Amino acid sequence: MAMTKEQIIADIESGATALGIEYGSTRIKAVLVASDSEPIAIGAFDWENSLVDGYWTYSDEEIFAGLAAAYASMKADVAEKYGVTLKKVGALGISAMMHGYLPFDAEGNPLVPFRTWRNTTTTQAAHELSDLFAFHTPERWSVSHIYQAVLNGEEHVDKIDFFTTLAGYAHWKLTGEKVLSIGDASGMFPIDSETHDYDAAMVAKFDELVASKGVAWKVEDLLPKIMVAGECAGHLTAEGARLLDPDGDLEPGCPVCPPEGDAGTGMIATNSIAPRTGNVSAGTSVFSNIVLEHGLKDATIPEIDLVTTPVGDPVAMVHCNNCTSDINGWVNLLCDFASLMGADVNKGEAFTKLFTAALDGDKDAGGLVSIPFISGETVMGVQTGYPMVLRGQNSTFSIANFMRMNIMAAFGALAAGNEALRAEDVKIDKLYGHGGIFKTPVVAQSLLAAALEAPVTVMATAGEGGAWGQAVAAAYMAWREDGESLADYLNNKVFADMEGTTIEPDPADVEGYRAFLATFKKANEAEKAAERAFA
Repeated sequence: MAMTKEQIIADIESGATALGIEYGSTRIKAVLVASDSEPIAIGAFDWENSLVDGYWTYSDEEIFAGLAAAYASMKADVAEKYGVTLKKVGALGISAMMHGYLPFDAEGNPLVPFRTWRNTTTTQAAHELSDLFAFHTPERWSVSHIYQAVLNGEEHVDKIDFFTTLAGYAHWKLTGEKVLSIGDASGMFPIDSETHDYDAAMVAKFDELVASKGVAWKVEDLLPKIMVAGECAGHLTAEGARLLDPDGDLEPGCPVCPPEGDAGTGMIATNSIAPRTGNVSAGTSVFSNIVLEHGLKDATIPEIDLVTTPVGDPVAMVHCNNCTSDINGWVNLLCDFASLMGADVNKGEAFTKLFTAALDGDKDAGGLVSIPFISGETVMGVQTGYPMVLRGQNSTFSIANFMRMNIMAAFGALAAGNEALRAEDVKIDKLYGHGGIFKTPVVAQSLLAAALEAPVTVMATAGEGGAWGQAVAAAYMAWREDGESLADYLNNKVFADMEGTTIEPDPADVEGYRAFLATFKKANEAEKAAERAFA
């Protein structure tokens, strides 16, 4: 039964709330939940990465100004809905897009601007480490970034005292603790799921490798301490409280859960942390996570990243750098056209109508295909993105087919990557989708089911995404019973009565998507040719 407004106000005033804040690639989102884990207030701050000196980055100023702005937006939502000023929360959690590179010196000063997951500048390092470890090491992982800096002979390398992810950085500034959730840490350096620590054999190999390059430090001394879901990873300091709430209303002292990556919060937000469950998180990037019953036969498959759940179980991730950015660009263009013609268009309504139109398109998008790569796409072998639309002479160029093409293409690299999982005979009982692309009912959900040839469930909270997932992680840390596992907490206290809709893959949609994917792969060769032409 839903809580009454009076019960929610009581939770807010007593601090029986949990707050999750997630740094997405285009939005920093804050979600406050009451004691029943239902969202009661939401705030957001829009931001965009910048290409500076050849690296995709966000400035230090943006990172913390955006954090405060998202919190202020949520705080204002509390005041508007409930007539009270938010002064304390019972638990807090920070999450962010995974991977990337944030190195610091012994005084805590950043040594280089944040290099995000989106950078594809670490190809040599990733290939060498994959060979060294006999383990696929993606370009976006933090270990690839730090080793590439070594290979490049970058001046800052000898000064590194600590490096972390964006979530780890924000958590450190809020609590003073240099820690990470095991899920986020698994995007920095390979993890041993048995020991819940960095893989010791690979650590030794890496130390020996960088020592041969004249590096004095050992990587285990630079990495954050690993923690698992349910543990307390520090408390909000007075300085941290002022960072979040410059107005000075927020009280320090609340416990903070381990900082998590967006893969882990997606798993929590979709209740997909048990073996044979999986989720797809779709935003600027898109990735699928399938929790494995056992390790893969081949740990070197380039399309599959081996990460972990927030409690340390192995996960097969297919991560693609591009998903909705190109769709957003086209919808913005169409809205500009409408404005030019004198029509007052609500962008949210435009998205809904354009997505819905895709259901009327041909199953294979009428012979249209797009490559929506704003940035490089490792799964497809693309180093630099050049978005393009291609169509055959006999294609049916309609708005329905155009929108169906865009949505199908958003999942194209993901579908290509997941073919490797099917070859490994990985079993999936449940697959959940979350992210803004699923806000319009049925459309993206049905096309994703066709792309991955598996039933897809979307829960009522799908649009809230990882910030809500991290709020739930904070609530689990604060309110779990002794011995209560995260899986049990989610099943019994969060998702027991939650509504969701499941769509099975339609055979005609699957056939159409297979035809589209074949064309998509051919078009990718044109993408590579464009890359060579513009180089």
